[in-house]
Amino acid sequence: MLLFDRAFKKLITQGELTVTDSDGKVYHYGSPHPGREPVAVRFTTPSTSRKIVLSPSLGAGEAYMDGRLVMEKGDIYALVDLVTWNNRFEKRTDERNLESRSKLLGDPLGWMRTYNQERRSKRNVAHHYDLSAKLYDLFLDSDRQYSCAYFTDRNNSLEQAQRDKKAHIAAKLYLNRPGLKVLDIGCGWGGMALYLHEKTGAEVLGVTLSEEQLKIARERAEKAGVADKVKFQLIDYRKVTGKFDRIVSVGMYEHVGPAHFRTFIAKCRSLLVEDGVMLLHTIGRVGPRRTTDRWTTKYIFPGGYIPTLSEMSEAAESARMFTSDVETLRLHYGYTLEHWLRRTQAHKAEIEAMYDARFFRMWEFYLAGAMTGFMNSSMVNYQVQYIRDRHALPITRDYMAEAEAKLRD
Repeated sequence: MLLFDRAFKKLITQGELTVTDSDGKVYHYGSPHPGREPVAVRFTTPSTSRKIVLSPSLGAGEAYMDGRLVMEKGDIYALVDLVTWNNRFEKRTDERNLESRSKLLGDPLGWMRTYNQERRSKRNVAHHYDLSAKLYDLFLDSDRQYSCAYFTDRNNSLEQAQRDKKAHIAAKLYLNRPGLKVLDIGCGWGGMALYLHEKTGAEVLGVTLSEEQLKIARERAEKAGVADKVKFQLIDYRKVTGKFDRIVSVGMYEHVGPAHFRTFIAKCRSLLVEDGVMLLHTIGRVGPRRTTDRWTTKYIFPGGYIPTLSEMSEAAESARMFTSDVETLRLHYGYTLEHWLRRTQAHKAEIEAMYDARFFRMWEFYLAGAMTGFMNSSMVNYQVQYIRDRHALPITRDYMAEAEAKLRD
């Protein structure tokens, strides 16, 4: 516990953390803070503290999954929140030290694992998105929107916030005339594609690498009687052909990998008509570039990588695409993940019966860690609009608000 004790004495200054080691010795960190409940944990093996210090995300995540880190006061979110809140992004003052530290503590093999060739991309997608559809039904909204919602009011329901997200994105696509053809890259279970057709009459092609998502998306289109207008294919974005008036991609860019950012945006440019519009919605990183933490790439999103805005801009510039609009959603995904986490915890027994207790703790740790990433750390969401021709859109953003208001009526 010596290394852990030294590290956490510096790390936790506000809020109270109590740690009991495997020998029963108790350690106290921090001090009382208004609005923060005390957190207490227990380690069941002597090596747990050392593994956490040497590799924080992997060490803590595996310890919680395996039952070697036991929550005795508060849940796993309370613990991760306490640690990250004490080191929150806004309070860091020495950016050079931050960048240096991120490189030293980063995973040296992480960049190699983000090299997502076609075969690897499909395998990575299947690892996460081909889990049981019943699991996703337990914590997502009824439309299975597995991406950041848009909270026009902090107190809105998850269902309302996800409907508002679709309207927000559709407005930025400038669906201003009938007969438009839309490509949805990374279409999930088909919710966005079906929404765009329902609201505007557009013909939509959704592409995915998840066989489970493809099956359900096609079933939904058939049930809605629009399978001739809303189609879905199991295909890598690099293999898509044809021309489209609009391209939308929500929550897929995180799986592209930095080695393929230019390939992705160049492919999108080739698929867009001259006056086409593209809307890219992705998790983004504020601050220095770095690989995704080892626990997340091992258990949740193999091949995953969170881009910085500068990386996105460099890719767009290389393809001669105009970045016509950028919006940074700072807290929306944190609010979304709070809904997902609490729903997951409410369905603990069902998830453990579906998989096992270790899987439940893995999923809980994933959602809790992701939530703190948006509430305390450097994660945000970017919505970036691209065009090929500078004349493709009105010269002010007024059309977005007008379209969004109509879509919400």
